[in-house]
Amino acid sequence: MRKALRWLLALTVLIGTLSMAGPATAAGPEATDIKDRLLAIPGMSLIQEKPYPGYRYFVLNYTQPVDHRHPDRGTFQQRITVLHKDVSRPTVFYTGGYNVSTTPSRREPTQIVDGNQVSMEYRFFTPSRPDPADWTKLDIWQAASDQHRIFKALKKIYTRNWISTGGSKGGMTATYYERFYPRDMDGVVAYVAPNDVVNDEDAAYDRFFENVGTEECRDRLDAVQREALVRREPLEKKYAAFAAENGYTFDTVGGLDRAYEAVVLDYVWGFWQYSLLSDCGTIPADAATATDDEIWDSVDTISGFSAYTDQGLEPYTPYYYQAGTQLGAPTIEFPYIEKKYIRYGYQPPRNFVPRSIPMRFQPHAMRDVDAWVRHHAHHMLFVYGQNDPWGAERFRVGRGSKDSYVLTAPGLNHGANVAGLVPDEKSLATARILDWAGLPAATVTAAKPLARYDAKLDVRDVEREPALRP
Repeated sequence: MRKALRWLLALTVLIGTLSMAGPATAAGPEATDIKDRLLAIPGMSLIQEKPYPGYRYFVLNYTQPVDHRHPDRGTFQQRITVLHKDVSRPTVFYTGGYNVSTTPSRREPTQIVDGNQVSMEYRFFTPSRPDPADWTKLDIWQAASDQHRIFKALKKIYTRNWISTGGSKGGMTATYYERFYPRDMDGVVAYVAPNDVVNDEDAAYDRFFENVGTEECRDRLDAVQREALVRREPLEKKYAAFAAENGYTFDTVGGLDRAYEAVVLDYVWGFWQYSLLSDCGTIPADAATATDDEIWDSVDTISGFSAYTDQGLEPYTPYYYQAGTQLGAPTIEFPYIEKKYIRYGYQPPRNFVPRSIPMRFQPHAMRDVDAWVRHHAHHMLFVYGQNDPWGAERFRVGRGSKDSYVLTAPGLNHGANVAGLVPDEKSLATARILDWAGLPAATVTAAKPLARYDAKLDVRDVEREPALRP
């Protein structure tokens, strides 16, 4: 008996020693500076660290294969940023679908869960572009595979739940990522994500513009757009002088006349994408009696006359390439403008990509994603703005989807977010995000953002892209 007691005592002491040693061993990596841990990841290198109170913020390069199917066929450097709070917190994976910002910022889900944030620059947006650029490797699966590799590399450090998010093209990106790698994320929050399932059937957009806002506001916008085409000759002279003064050229689109019409035809769409109904007062009330300068200034403010110059198009070549190969692009009618004033109509993405880059449309790509979301969406939240044209063709969840939602913020535009939802839906969305982030039940029930609003980090402006781009 004494032997047994001595053995039990010794065993108890041993277990106690191991239990104390366990956390110390586990805390080993924690004791290492987070920058060292990030840079210990193969292929990760530091571009810059920027200070921000309560966080560590890193701008990094990560080595990616040009072709994830054949990783031995070359690599490129992809920029990412890490807004580090604590490895014990959830992590939000964000992309806007374009270039990554290198200024510390916090997306809405990051504020809601009070977590870390990883942001990714979309492949082929400079400087994250292979050299030479094989444009056939710019597709939604390759981009989703970029995210997958980044997630796998960082999940070893940020071991808690992950939520992916993005706005507009970034919302599309988060959706495509979930379609191809549904086991990576614990939840998806996709803001104002267009879903152009059938590229040559865009009646939904025409119906949207017939009913958006008020008749008075629609009439004002339509009149200015028409007047800009009626006054094409004098305003194109002004455009030519503007281009000469700024060194703008028009080789890609095929001339100043094509560029001018493209800018003017974006006018009504651009207003509803980025403005609110309350902004209608800024539109000339009587286009017919407005001066040339008033028409020019209104169109330039909303559409931007630099958008379809070579210099304005070049940074967005990857978007137009994707729009013309997989994503699709909208086309709308202009029933209030006589046909004699419209020479080209909404031009296809092919017109905005240099002819040296081959393009072929793949109609199955968006149909596949749409069908997958309808039947397999799990822990997905889609948020749209009532007055945002891009929401005219949207993602929908259907039979087979689980714990997934499509919500609309009344009166809002392309900047719609959870905060803009009606109270009951705002509480629902916030609670689901907190739950997907793996936070305690009491926190989920409270359904409130965990981090205080920070005016610098939590910018709520619309993610504005010039011209007709999501």
